Amino acid sequence: MRRDVVITGIGLVSSHGEGAAAHARILADGTAPIVDAAGFAPYPVHPLAPLELDRQIPKNSDQRQMEPWQRLGVYAAGLALDDAGLKEDVEAKSEIQVIVAAGGGERDHAADSAILTGLRDAASPGAFLNERLMGDLRPTLFLAQLSNLLAGNIAIVHGITGPSRTLMGEEQAGVDAVRTAHARIAAGQSELMLVGGAYNAERRDMLLLFELGGFLRTGGYAPVFAREDAPGMITGSASAFLVLESAERARARGATIHARLADVGAGRTRRAAGDVTASLGRLIAGLGPVAAGALAISAATGCAGATAEEAAAIAAALPAGRRIATGDVVGHAVEAAFPLSVALAAAALADGQAGEALVTGAGHWRGEGAARLVRA
Repeated sequence: MRRDVVITGIGLVSSHGEGAAAHARILADGTAPIVDAAGFAPYPVHPLAPLELDRQIPKNSDQRQMEPWQRLGVYAAGLALDDAGLKEDVEAKSEIQVIVAAGGGERDHAADSAILTGLRDAASPGAFLNERLMGDLRPTLFLAQLSNLLAGNIAIVHGITGPSRTLMGEEQAGVDAVRTAHARIAAGQSELMLVGGAYNAERRDMLLLFELGGFLRTGGYAPVFAREDAPGMITGSASAFLVLESAERARARGATIHARLADVGAGRTRRAAGDVTASLGRLIAGLGPVAAGALAISAATGCAGATAEEAAAIAAALPAGRRIATGDVVGHAVEAAFPLSVALAAAALADGQAGEALVTGAGHWRGEGAARLVRA
């Protein structure tokens, strides 16, 4: 017997600032995106808004030992706990299970540059590389790069003593983080989950990786669903965390329910022509009937091919529905893209912008996901 799963906490941080209410207003008003076209030219990015880190990470020592993407995630997780009214609830924090969607750590650009420069003229490139890697890269750097440190830092800073899981795998990590958290509560295996992800787009190493794959858009900004002329990804620094709770527990403690997370589905195709549309069509059908006036929130990357197929799947499910691309609002946040889209959908429903929301997302290379939310 499946239990209802509700969202009682939303933590959002992006180029537009922080908070569910602020992002709901942005969705309602159609506020123009904030894009930096010069800092990493020729690649535009959506830069993170300035944050008062002390508000959620009070110790400077904690802030210093985290990389930017971890500070982002810990901050957003704190916002979600505050929103759910659980920040000071020691008993609840011993019960919370954490699921994080995370990528790899950040590179030491100065060390990388020095090694690559010296490698050109090295008499024995292999020996030179081994020697420099052993001597130039600090052991603590490797520790700071561990993806599960985001979950660890959330536990340390916010006093969460329950178990945690970290999922890696680009966009699909975010889909499966939300899907797993929902499934555990629905099946009675958990009562309370904190789930989300974080991404720092202002990293030259990640821009290089995506450019080598032929995914990044160059030049000026264009809306996500108008980038079929070229590789279309414009990344954004952002984080989203959600407090998911069984409906019974939320009602018993008198919590504010932002939305009900009805269902979540995940798929993975080989990406032949038409695969994304078919996969998302199956996932959407598995979510149950979607109201004709539902709001569609898409985590589409903007990459040619897959984005057009995602648009076709949304149009088939909601031919007259309002469609918003998360990438148009805050940029594409890779591992955090799907949790971010679910958070935006919940914020919009709580704001009364629709009675139901459909969230979709096709990864830039592999993986598809879909979720349905209903207004509380």
